[in-house]
Amino acid sequence: MMTVVFFDVVLLVVLLLLSVPLPFCFGGALLFMALFMDVNMKSLMVWDFNQMINTVLLASPLYIFAGLLMAGSGIAKRLLDFVDVFVGRIRGGLGVVCAVTCAIIGAISGSGFTGVAATGPIMIPRMVEQGYPRGYATSLVTVSSILGLLIPPSIIMILFGWVTETSILACFLSTVGPGIAITIGLSVVNLIWARRFPDLKLERPLPLSELVKEFGVRTGKAGPALMLPIVILGGIYGGIFTATEAAAVAAVLAIPVGFWIYRGLHMKNFLALVVESATAVGAIMVMIAFCLMLSQVYVALKVPQALVKVVFSISQDKLILLFIINLFLFLVGMIVNDATGMLLVAPLLLPLVKELGIHPIHFASIMGVNLAMGGVTPPYASILYLGMRIGNCEFTEILPPTLVFLFTAYIPVVFLTTYWPELSLFLPRLMGYVQ
Repeated sequence: MMTVVFFDVVLLVVLLLLSVPLPFCFGGALLFMALFMDVNMKSLMVWDFNQMINTVLLASPLYIFAGLLMAGSGIAKRLLDFVDVFVGRIRGGLGVVCAVTCAIIGAISGSGFTGVAATGPIMIPRMVEQGYPRGYATSLVTVSSILGLLIPPSIIMILFGWVTETSILACFLSTVGPGIAITIGLSVVNLIWARRFPDLKLERPLPLSELVKEFGVRTGKAGPALMLPIVILGGIYGGIFTATEAAAVAAVLAIPVGFWIYRGLHMKNFLALVVESATAVGAIMVMIAFCLMLSQVYVALKVPQALVKVVFSISQDKLILLFIINLFLFLVGMIVNDATGMLLVAPLLLPLVKELGIHPIHFASIMGVNLAMGGVTPPYASILYLGMRIGNCEFTEILPPTLVFLFTAYIPVVFLTTYWPELSLFLPRLMGYVQ
């Protein structure tokens, strides 16, 4: 049995490396298991259908739709201008504006793509004009955009809570600490690195009276955008609506904000965004259907239990095993997207981390920070490639600064999240979701 599973995993990896579309990768691996193992496909499909109609899963397409609307509505420009008041006139300040704005957008959209799609067309030209190298500016925007996967509400945390039957609200809170730490890390590295750019053109500092006036003007313009995360997160944790209903609220609010307040939306691009979101949602749902079935087959064949035995045969040391888990998640993030990795791997690794005495909410955070990093880590690196297209730069330009940001600002937080549970559990415990 384990031999068949091994060859099935090899087949899946080969298909992924050959750049076969994700739904067909998991569909092919599922077909292989159906051919060589006694898999009751009829009952499996019935189970899968019952999972797919779960209202929790509805949050994912709604956040995708809301994120696309926000990317085209002009929200990002107002947020960038608002944050720019505080730090935009110091050396390296524009990079800090980028990181903080992407974190705020993450608190609205729950997606990494929205950050780079919304801020990239505005921020990259602005940074290049100020004297930043194009590859550096594109890299910073791209790496900062994955904060959308960590700052709640987060699509991957919804998927983790759904597939592991864990509190989604607690999962949301578990990545707040790591998300803030990464934001600070990116900002500090950027401020230090900006000293190497002697040709940066900085705007003159404003007198206090002008600064206060400008702050008031930009706050007024950014007010509707700033209210969105307050309404969404306040509604969720205030018990007014669920995470799924919050996604619907985000999508509905994005329409009047985009059409009548910021006027970035009009009927032509609105219809194009609807079509784009429908296409993306269709592909994602097919992928989720196949991924769930394949994961369920592995669970039925007791692969998680076998995995526990194999891992514990390597070492009994908790610190070493956590390092192995992080390495495995990093490799998964390199070849599949964050949602796929979450759906496939979470049910397989959960029994192992429970054996290690790791709280499921802490594990949610570990998975979140690792898989989010995969969005900018080749060969998959879908967010990185999107950033390259938006920033109009070559791979050789964007890769070096991206690796520096990952090794100096992101990977340290990965290990901090792993080996210091309180970073993830403090807020869930404070809110009463964790005892």
